[in-house]
Amino acid sequence: MQWACLLLPQLALDAALRQQPDPRAPLVLVTGPAQRRVLHAVSPAARQLGLRRGMLLSAAQVLTRDMLTVEYDPRAEQDTRQLLASWLYGISSQVSLAFPHALALEIGASRALFGDWPAIEQRLREGLKELGFRHRLVAAPNPHAAWVLTSVHARLGVDAHTLEPALAQLPIERSGLPAEAVTVLARSGLRSLGAAFALPRDSLARRFPAQVLAHLDALRGIGALAPLQYFRPPDRFDARIEFDYEIDSTQALLFPLRRLTADLAAFLCSRDGGAQQFDLWFEHDQHPDTRLTVGLLAPERDAAMLFELARNRVDHLRLPAGSRGLRLQAEHLPPFVPAARDLFDPRPQQAMPWEQLRERLRARLGDDAVQGVALRAEHRPERASGPATPASKAPPPVLPLRPGWLLATPQPLYDPDLRILSGPERIESGWWDEGDVRRDYYVVETVLGQRGWAYTAAGARHGPFMLHGWFA
Repeated sequence: MQWACLLLPQLALDAALRQQPDPRAPLVLVTGPAQRRVLHAVSPAARQLGLRRGMLLSAAQVLTRDMLTVEYDPRAEQDTRQLLASWLYGISSQVSLAFPHALALEIGASRALFGDWPAIEQRLREGLKELGFRHRLVAAPNPHAAWVLTSVHARLGVDAHTLEPALAQLPIERSGLPAEAVTVLARSGLRSLGAAFALPRDSLARRFPAQVLAHLDALRGIGALAPLQYFRPPDRFDARIEFDYEIDSTQALLFPLRRLTADLAAFLCSRDGGAQQFDLWFEHDQHPDTRLTVGLLAPERDAAMLFELARNRVDHLRLPAGSRGLRLQAEHLPPFVPAARDLFDPRPQQAMPWEQLRERLRARLGDDAVQGVALRAEHRPERASGPATPASKAPPPVLPLRPGWLLATPQPLYDPDLRILSGPERIESGWWDEGDVRRDYYVVETVLGQRGWAYTAAGARHGPFMLHGWFA
């Protein structure tokens, strides 16, 4: 099993259902001119109400009014297919959209990382269930066979020894052959793909176009297969959810916000990258769109974390009018470096990593309320550190031992039993900016056992001492 095929029989419907707070609600996709609206797809809940694909919308409204109506959008269906391809790219670098309503991915090279087919299958099914897509999933030695088998099997894995028997049982109508060839073969009494395999090659070559014999050979992996065109994930993320009515409450925006941030996280995992900034656009009918920029101090791709940060920003946002749509755009996607963790993590189970706590505080209190600290190339202790800036990317200078708590103003240190542990370290600097200092610093210990950082005037070893900081 070198290839897997993912068939999405209800992609357009699932794409619409996953944008609803309750995916079990009766929903129909409609299409056609205004005078003759037709049901393009029907959800399972709507089917229980008696609605069927191809039914006139007017007839459906006679049966029930308890249904959601969504306009069928082929472009949205294609965008959703691209999103799934980006998600699959995180499992395999060879993903193809060559087959209708399906995606094929090479899994032979993925086994070293994800394990054998049962482990990969479980990973795919859990991810698709979380994303909200019904599917059929088959693995086979080549992508053409995997695609054809998905028309009959919802779950299957065949190898080179069981491939041809599995293909032979397929009805000729499900073989993927052109419609004209299927009609001719069926009228000749051939009901299964195995019967077509048994026909002489010369006879097939005389009676049918060349692509018929090429297709039959491709299913069995005979000869050199035509190369597939592989998908390449885009360099930016852009997704949008449109609402049926204006939404005024920020609470009602949380569900579409959660869906968009989850899609962003899936996209980032496929690229093995993170997002350090993304924009939320709240669309209005009578006002310009409202833009909310969510910035992070470091790249992040955890879905729960992205949603939490965006939610905290939205809670403080005042919209000029109700929103008819929500759009999420992320253009700058730097590499993601996971935080280093110990093999035996000493943190309590309920403790939050510092990176996530920092981002949550910035989202709730504001960007200026929480700032990092960066070292500067300055010998004077009171000027050797300051707020970190985006430009603070250079490695910090190597400095001698410094206290964790530096006093804003040095204070006299009166202790007759003061013990000097190390020093002196002379600091002479600042003559060029009228901030000249000439000090001898010592690491000292008080009678209570506290370790401090104190200085005297240069050359005055016996004091008086000025306390400048405390060690932990």
